[in-house]
Amino acid sequence: MERSLTTPIKELAFSDHKIALVSGPRQCGKTTLGKMLLAERKVGGYHNWDDVSFRRMWTKEPTSMTAEFTASSVVPLLVLDEIHKVRGWKRTLKGLYDTRERPFDLIVTGSARLNVYKKGGDSLLGRALHFRLHPLSVAELTAASLPGEPDERIGALFTHATRVAKEDPIESLLRFGGFPEPFLAANERKARVWRHSRIEKVLREDLRDLSRIPELSRVEMLASLLPERVGSPLSRASLREDLEVSFDSVTRWLGLLSELYYTFELKPYARSVARSLKRESKLYLWDWSEVQEPGARFENLVAVHLLKACDFWTDSGEGTFDLKYLRNKEKEEIDFLIVRDGKPWLPVEVKLNDTEPLRHWRKFVGYLGCRRALQLVCKPGWFRRYTEGDTELIVASAGDALRYFA
Repeated sequence: MERSLTTPIKELAFSDHKIALVSGPRQCGKTTLGKMLLAERKVGGYHNWDDVSFRRMWTKEPTSMTAEFTASSVVPLLVLDEIHKVRGWKRTLKGLYDTRERPFDLIVTGSARLNVYKKGGDSLLGRALHFRLHPLSVAELTAASLPGEPDERIGALFTHATRVAKEDPIESLLRFGGFPEPFLAANERKARVWRHSRIEKVLREDLRDLSRIPELSRVEMLASLLPERVGSPLSRASLREDLEVSFDSVTRWLGLLSELYYTFELKPYARSVARSLKRESKLYLWDWSEVQEPGARFENLVAVHLLKACDFWTDSGEGTFDLKYLRNKEKEEIDFLIVRDGKPWLPVEVKLNDTEPLRHWRKFVGYLGCRRALQLVCKPGWFRRYTEGDTELIVASAGDALRYFA
């Protein structure tokens, strides 16, 4: 399966022989993506930091990785997996890049956010581009052939230019999550074993490598409390009371879980929205299959899909896209708002079964000034068009509408 990042990496990084930093959740397919690109190139090599011989080579003579390809007429591709685990990896990578005698392409993958390591004196500025790989999405699974530019894609959605695909993967995605291994296996027992293993590796191995903190068991307790809080304004004070730790500890641990792609938070959009909340964030999991409540799980699935589109369009140079949500002090809420270059672009509401337009759409679209608004439902084959003031609103099946995103 070709992943959505394949084309941007080739067009933006490889075309200028820049380093492609590919980060994303553990087991979302980063290594597979790198190996697929390497198999296509046919010249180069794959190296993993867990390999003792590679660690030795990286420490003593990293330039030896490219020596064997000097006679090739094809630009070699090196895939370096999880090298951010070693101290000073940027310095070595920078030296390898700056002292090259002939061009070669580099992909560096990692399950912790590689942009965390922008701090410090060894900058890769001008040498590297950062790409974020997400779990599988409806667009990838249906191989949707749609316009690439965001406005064209959303325009095609609202004109309903293409009809519902023969296969709707929403039910399978809700059941097994978007990570390739459990999704493709489509087996409940295997999915549970995989999920348990992934959580253990993220909360023990990856967290230990990133932070060196001693409170691993407390962070595991925190993680166990998060699925039931998905989709609701996150109260750090409530978590502090449940865990009996300081507010600063909860904030620090949540930050680490975000850096490890276990959770992500959405901030409220407050500009030009009367009586809006400005501080409380909403939390979601990268693996929505951990969420038990059906409505919250569906909302989490949509959140990951929309965030994927925002990250993809940003990393592809289409603009700066951010995902936020809307909520006022009367507790009226729109689940998501895509912001493009600082301006509201597309509000999205999520309902599990309710196909009627949300009653306070008119109030929010009046503040935002968006020409279009979207309400997603889990019901298959649904598409209805409405008008709210000057805004065109459609209520559509998630399995159909999400094909128009990345």
